Order: sequence, then structure tokens, then C-alpha cells
Amino acid sequence: MAKQSLKVVVAGRTYPLSVEENEEEKVKKAASDINKAVKLLQDNYAVKDMQDLLAMTALQLAVKESKKTPEVDHSEEIKLIENELKSLSDELDELS
Repeated sequence: MAKQSLKVVVAGRTYPLSVEENEEEKVKKAASDINKAVKLLQDNYAVKDMQDLLAMTALQLAVKESKKTPEVDHSEEIKLIENELKSLSDELDELS
């Protein structure tokens, strides 16, 4: 896929990026989410230093992301374990 140039504004600063075409919307959304979080912190707290606001935003977003637990399908592993247990059980029955 072709890369394209994109400029995003985060916390009042413009950053030029090269992104894949299919990632453009994700990058824009991420920049928008960061800017909203910074603005919310700025409005609710007496913090004025942009570096502090960005650090607080990064921490909030990281915690929010870590709470998302992907659902993992373990059915194949369970089937393998069940088959191994059955095999062991059969071997024990033969020894009896």
C-alpha cells in the first residue's frame, strides 16, 4: 500500500507524518482523541503546562487501553488437552 503525507495537530503543534492510506483515519482519530483529552484536563484542572497535560493524557489513554481485554478463543487448546487426557486415560485402563 502507498504511503501518504499527513499533518496532524496534537496539543497545538503540527506533526508531519507518513502513513499508509488505510491508517489515515485511525491517525486522525487518535489525534482528535488526544486533543479532546488534553482539553478536558485543561478545563478541569489548574495544570497549564502542555507537557504535563500530555503526560496525564498519555497515562489516561494507556490505562483505558489496558482495560480492554481481547476475548481469546481457547477452544482448540481445550480440545487438544481433552484428547491428551482421553489418551492417557485409555493407556491407564489398558494397564489395569
